[in-house]
Amino acid sequence: MRLSNKRLLVTGAGGFIGSHLVKKLVETGAKVTAFVRYNSKNNWGWLESSPYLELISVYTGDIRDYDSVKKAMQGIDVVFHLAALIGIPYSYVSPLAYIKTNIEGTYNILQAGKELSIERIIHTSTSEVYGTARYVPIDETHPLQPQSPYSASKISADNLAFSYYNSLNLPVSIARPFNTYGPRQSARAIIPTIITQILSGRKTITLGNLTPTRDFNYVQDTVNGFIKLAECDEAVGKVVNIGSGREVSIRDLVLMISTILNSPVEIETDEERVRPENSEVERLLCDNGEMKRLTGWRPEFTLETGLTETVKWLTNHLNLYKPEIYNV
Repeated sequence: MRLSNKRLLVTGAGGFIGSHLVKKLVETGAKVTAFVRYNSKNNWGWLESSPYLELISVYTGDIRDYDSVKKAMQGIDVVFHLAALIGIPYSYVSPLAYIKTNIEGTYNILQAGKELSIERIIHTSTSEVYGTARYVPIDETHPLQPQSPYSASKISADNLAFSYYNSLNLPVSIARPFNTYGPRQSARAIIPTIITQILSGRKTITLGNLTPTRDFNYVQDTVNGFIKLAECDEAVGKVVNIGSGREVSIRDLVLMISTILNSPVEIETDEERVRPENSEVERLLCDNGEMKRLTGWRPEFTLETGLTETVKWLTNHLNLYKPEIYNV
């Protein structure tokens, strides 16, 4: 399947990854509808600054509301479902919100997709569903371990998507990106947290656990992976990892960023930022072999080049962040 001239819907389109995906899809020649959450200010998130805003059809609704979801999907060929609550710490505070958004929201997409005979649905998963690695690199057959209410909600949503494929023949592919970073990411994520604290002039920054390792992926590589999966007929009914195949500890990540910024820093542990003991995912390292085999995808950005690009963007947009506040 080629996406050019297809009618596409992106949920979560005003967010970090979604706004980058919308831009890339417009550049492919697709007709893009951006689903953004309704608000009284009619604010469309990061799409407000999109150079392609006049080429995008914006639909405001609520992923938790079946009626608005189905209406948005009418006349659509392919759906990229990214809308979700993703902050892990807040899932300890309000697990029910994650059930309603991540599970019920996914149900709305799947059910409407079945009723409207959508050609393809790309459902967004997360590497958090794997929990702490039992072996590395982590392939798609690795056991799923719900170590937070967030990961539990995503495991449930993934399984719901599989059930619609298995029992109702809905053409679903599950994209499972590892830790994505880049311009526009919120300060609840580790990389903008580190960068904005250093840019604000701090010589001592506050973080949580420093020993966990992550497989970080620049947002453009993640977006390219989504598109490759949507165009791959063989990926229907499959879950596919999107990751670099390289891991780095949080401590070493700080060193890399401070080197790029030429600003040595000390690290102070903030207990509020530390996950509960059994909830911390200690190690994530992606096996991206299936993604490469199915689509020919390869990451184009090294961690060093991606961090450099992210630093440049955050330097010019530091006013949008509050480095002094812990963003749950």
